[in-house]
Amino acid sequence: MPLPDHVSARPEDLGSLIAGMEAFDQRAAEHLDPVIAAAVLAFGFVYVHPLEDGNGRIHRYLIHHVLAQRGFNPPGVVFPVSAAILAAINDYRRVLESYSQRLLPLIEWKPTDRGNVEVLDDTSDFYRFFDATPHTEFLFECVRRTVEEDLPQEADYLQRHDQAVRRIMDTVEMPDRTAGDFVMFVRQNGGTLSRKSREREFALLTDEEVGRLEAIVNDAFEGFAKAGAADG
Repeated sequence: MPLPDHVSARPEDLGSLIAGMEAFDQRAAEHLDPVIAAAVLAFGFVYVHPLEDGNGRIHRYLIHHVLAQRGFNPPGVVFPVSAAILAAINDYRRVLESYSQRLLPLIEWKPTDRGNVEVLDDTSDFYRFFDATPHTEFLFECVRRTVEEDLPQEADYLQRHDQAVRRIMDTVEMPDRTAGDFVMFVRQNGGTLSRKSREREFALLTDEEVGRLEAIVNDAFEGFAKAGAADG
């Protein structure tokens, strides 16, 4: 017996439900705050769950798409709200379950031969009209974190990284990409170059040079908010 934690829309209802999302995006959403519009459209899509695979990825793409389309972030600027969602993954799951779990007792279904479920009653309105309040509150918090914490931290990281790369290249002649790799390896290994990297990528460096370059990296990132948070 399948034990579903979410039952998606019936195949015969997908056409009208997707058309409703398109209509919302083209007409109703333009009168809403961009974050509200993104939450309603993206979470509405993931509850309908029209695809066999990739629903979550498209759901997160829709958040980025709506925010960009509505001019929430400047043109050409990637607004990494997905990183904030990942950082709050348990809250994200609770928000999804806040509707899915309440929906399960209301849907009649039977198991299929493939271990899936076949919905027996008309459920389209459950997906067409849902309370998106907790979803919108969650997305607003993710946007706040992105604007007030993640983007400033990323900008700080990039400045420190560029400073370290320039100083490394002034100390030892090497391509800027190699210097960037040195910064990354040292950051990922807690402030020193690992033996593996020392013997492979940077075998031409002397021990004295490695020590000087490690000191450059550690000096550039001294006091950085979250060591290693932006590396890789």
